[in-house]
Amino acid sequence: MIDTLLTIASDAVAHARKIGADAAEAIIVDGRATDIEMREGRIEKLEQAEARSISLRVFHGKSSASISGSVLTREAIIRLAENALAIARLAPPDPHSGIADSGQLATSFPALDLESESLPDTAGLEAMAREAEQAALSVSGVAKSGGAGASVFDRSMALVISNGFAQGYRRTNASVSVSAIAGEGTSMVRDYDYSSAVHRADLRSCESVGIEAGQRAARRLHPRKVKSQAVPVFYDRRVASSLIGHLLGAINGAAIARGTSFLKTKLGQQIFPTGIAIVDNPFKARAPGSRPFDGEGLAGAARNIIDQGVLTGWLLDLRSARQLGLAPTSGASNIHMQAGTLSPHALMRDVTNGLYVTEMIGASIDMVTGDYSRGASGFWIENGELTYPVSEITIAGNLKDMFMSVTPANDLEFRSSVNSPTCRVEGLTIAGL
Repeated sequence: MIDTLLTIASDAVAHARKIGADAAEAIIVDGRATDIEMREGRIEKLEQAEARSISLRVFHGKSSASISGSVLTREAIIRLAENALAIARLAPPDPHSGIADSGQLATSFPALDLESESLPDTAGLEAMAREAEQAALSVSGVAKSGGAGASVFDRSMALVISNGFAQGYRRTNASVSVSAIAGEGTSMVRDYDYSSAVHRADLRSCESVGIEAGQRAARRLHPRKVKSQAVPVFYDRRVASSLIGHLLGAINGAAIARGTSFLKTKLGQQIFPTGIAIVDNPFKARAPGSRPFDGEGLAGAARNIIDQGVLTGWLLDLRSARQLGLAPTSGASNIHMQAGTLSPHALMRDVTNGLYVTEMIGASIDMVTGDYSRGASGFWIENGELTYPVSEITIAGNLKDMFMSVTPANDLEFRSSVNSPTCRVEGLTIAGL
């Protein structure tokens, strides 16, 4: 499969060069996916899809244009290249555009174990979703199902660039999820759980996913409101990854080059407490964000984006790296905040009043100033213990201050491409009653 995709991509790049492009790159993706959703034991959706597409970018001097298509015959590829070049000739020049230099390209490709040879078929997916839903409904307090689903995909990609780069790889994924509803009428509350993995064997059991979703929903019954005040806020590990997401947006090279990030002057400075490390590792085996190279053919590298609380670098593609006069770093892959030493319960022992957040709702984030405001729900903390569920709360602060007051717990789990342990953040303002 990969060889076939590489041949088609090579033909597209070669034809673009033949008709006058100074440089070209082609990405071809071939994939198939199956997705099933059910509610109360009845299938509501069953979708199967197969698609093959090409994205071709051509350069004429410092001008470029990109065109995508889904027909990969020789005639279609020729037309795609001709149209892309015609547009590139009319496009305004960009002094920072261009393909990678040969010395920047990936040259070694570690085995990442990204291919599962035993993905479930449609019947298997139905059984997975059904088991998760039944487990959720078995939890005391759960009134009905909000829906369960299971899916798989199998995707191959090939990247060919006129600088000589020609590589491809295959990735698979399987997932199961369920939403549970507790309570009745206007008192209904909902929560969910999921598991996703490159290999079917690495998924949590469907039963455990269902039970977790049901228990989370049941714990949220009869939420209260609390008064507006400033208290320590704990981000459950499922939502704490959003803090890392805000960091990644703020250190994106395009934002730094435009000067639209609240961290634009913080390179090499401490922005988290000493001891905090946030790691990016594109070569983690069987992980959802792993890749042997990025979309520009660049070699990735494991690194600490935050090391001992210090911001060590930006996330730079070729264009933003040239704008800033720096070396490209490739984009984010598998990101995690390293775990702390104390359990979440130990971290809250000294808290007289506080908020433990389990769900975030909406967002108002000013990436220029770092001002932060998000809706939330979760549980109230009194005298070091979780007490009653709370809802209709808004959390407000500034990300610069929040980052400097983060304390991670010891409960890190790797469940997605961005992972964090539960985190304690000091001095946030919550708006309630």
